[in-house]
Amino acid sequence: MIIFIYDKTFEGLLTAVFDAYTRRTFPDVLLTEKEPLPLFYDEAVTIYTDGTKAERVWKGLQKKISELSLSGLSITWLSELPEVDMLLFRYIRKAIDAPKTIEYNLGDPDVLEVSKIWKKVSQERLRVIQFLRFQKASDGTYFAALAPLYNVLPLTLSHLTDRFADQRWLLYDLKREYGYYYDLQETIEVHFENKDSHLISGLLSEDIMDKDEKLFQQMWSAYFKSIAIKERLNPKLHRQNMPERFWKYMPEKK
Repeated sequence: MIIFIYDKTFEGLLTAVFDAYTRRTFPDVLLTEKEPLPLFYDEAVTIYTDGTKAERVWKGLQKKISELSLSGLSITWLSELPEVDMLLFRYIRKAIDAPKTIEYNLGDPDVLEVSKIWKKVSQERLRVIQFLRFQKASDGTYFAALAPLYNVLPLTLSHLTDRFADQRWLLYDLKREYGYYYDLQETIEVHFENKDSHLISGLLSEDIMDKDEKLFQQMWSAYFKSIAIKERLNPKLHRQNMPERFWKYMPEKK
């Protein structure tokens, strides 16, 4: 058994691919430094992330699969699912070695699994865009927080910076404890050492809300209830289309 130890980044994974071809030995397992080694193994190789090596692998992939499928690899990585790195390693190796593109070969279990995860992560991106609710703070910043199943915040940025280009906003991932702040010019990744209550609950407390925010939330909630047709209520379908895990961040569901 050959083990590669790396930093659990996508760039690190691409570096691992490069080093594997250079060494002509391929890993059976990918681990981080913090993970315990199995009891029995033949060799453990430490991979040091290298941007140049990663770029060479990426350029090699550009010759083998389409831009859409390349994007799919990045999206699949954001799933953070167990062993998704090993899945992507196998996919990349097959893509490099194959005489023609493998991206449409759904008979291959790795290609099929990547396509399934890609779809799930993309669907979660859409849910975040649909169900996030910005709350206006007293300093004029709009704040929204969620705990998505997958690490999809980076996939929402192009939509949000286009849709809300004229206002300052902070989108925060409660599960992964990071977010993105848009200051009307650029979007930057942010982390907080000290977490105020809204970075834990996902909701602004009334003492830091804009003076009209509470009123707008009440008006939106009243509108939501007024347009509901009781005779057509279908709770099962409602939960399917609007997962309950988002409700606590939505004023209309309080």
